[in-house]
Amino acid sequence: MNAPLTGPDLDRLFAALRPKLHRYCARMTGSVIDGEDVVQAALMKAVEALPQAGSITYPEAWLFRIAHNAALDFIRIRARKEQVFSDVDPESVDDPIDPIEGRQDVALSLHRLMQLPAAQRSVVILMDVLGYSLQEIALILESTIPAVKAALHRGRGRLRDLAEAPEDAPAPALAAAQRALLVRYVDHFNARNFDAIRDMLADEVRLDLVARSRLDGRKDVSNYFTNYATIPGWRLVAGMVEGRPAALVHMPDGPTGGPPDRPTYFVLLDWADGRVIEIRDFYFARYAVEDAAMAAAG
Repeated sequence: MNAPLTGPDLDRLFAALRPKLHRYCARMTGSVIDGEDVVQAALMKAVEALPQAGSITYPEAWLFRIAHNAALDFIRIRARKEQVFSDVDPESVDDPIDPIEGRQDVALSLHRLMQLPAAQRSVVILMDVLGYSLQEIALILESTIPAVKAALHRGRGRLRDLAEAPEDAPAPALAAAQRALLVRYVDHFNARNFDAIRDMLADEVRLDLVARSRLDGRKDVSNYFTNYATIPGWRLVAGMVEGRPAALVHMPDGPTGGPPDRPTYFVLLDWADGRVIEIRDFYFARYAVEDAAMAAAG
């Protein structure tokens, strides 16, 4: 498309690319939760940049570049200082790179990907996870093909080394009081006892229905449970996502081809003084479950 993007054009493009953008941002930040925050930030930046963007020859690359820069901003804010460009001499890398033969196992954990410098992590994700070509990656990153090759060469080599090392992260566990609150919330939900759940809400509770809407205050958030009452067949399990308390939601129309106990999506929960102060529901952002580190509440 070599014409100015309109607001509706951007909405359609973003809707089509959102799962891919999330896969990229989740791997760049090491978190499916932070990745969604970055996707949201990228959309805002794209909307702000659109009036001055003019004709965009490659809209997908333009949007991915915005998401890439938003991810780097997030990493900097998080004070994870990383090398931005590979220090390998591009001329020392064999040419050409086979985009298939050198491809890494994309099931590597987000934790291991986070051990790569940002530039290496970026090109490995774009090629080995999302399937972009060297030329497309150079366009997205506003880099050169030799520099992309160099970062890919180093990143793949480092991941091969990491794949042979055991994961050393301890299994997460919730504090007893937090687990009790989560189990009570899930039990009420499964019993369709939404009045009891409403009694658990703080007056200032916030709801983020990811990729759809946000609500503030107990009165408005209470309607959210009314909507759930109209949806048949769901079942919640008390669990954790990236160590945070969550209700793992199983739906009849859940994912196929994966583990039978794989949740369809998840709902993050947060408490203060024994009351629910935040609900972050990924019903409309089910793509996030694919890479989420989940476990039963322990």
